[in-house]
Amino acid sequence: MIRLAATVAIVQDDKVLLAKREDFEVWCLPGGMVDVGESLAETAVREAREETGLTVEITRLVGIYSEIGAWNDIHLALFAARPTGGALFPQADEVLDLRYFAPTDLPADMFWWHRQQVADLFAGVGGSAAWRQNVAAQPGATTREALYALRDASGLSRTEFYHWYYESLGAYNMNRQA
Repeated sequence: MIRLAATVAIVQDDKVLLAKREDFEVWCLPGGMVDVGESLAETAVREAREETGLTVEITRLVGIYSEIGAWNDIHLALFAARPTGGALFPQADEVLDLRYFAPTDLPADMFWWHRQQVADLFAGVGGSAAWRQNVAAQPGATTREALYALRDASGLSRTEFYHWYYESLGAYNMNRQA
């Protein structure tokens, strides 16, 4: 099974906020699995609010990290963020404590795979944008095969069909999220 997740590195005063997990009592970046209908950036914002009590603004995409071979493959996006509101309040059933740490003073008991993410964060590693791409299915094309049949029956060139189907019908929109 392939799963998608997002983590969020909330930075304030050159320190990163870590959460001490209830299940293993180790420190980690806030984050979790993507819900249906949610983008990766929206997941990061939601998880920050749920696990820390803070509202945040995504400032950049740091990287994509693939966790292969555990229970299931997990592909996650790490976003940098800054707090914009709320107050630190650990999520009762998942988080024991919340603290800001300098990159040179990370706790010994920390998810090892999050150490690289924090290192990338403070090294300035990152992408330049994160976008949510909303593509709505149009009537008559519930599968790729049905879409191709519709295309072939349209009498339009493949390029013309693309523009007609995806652009003129309003089948998509994009929202910049970082």
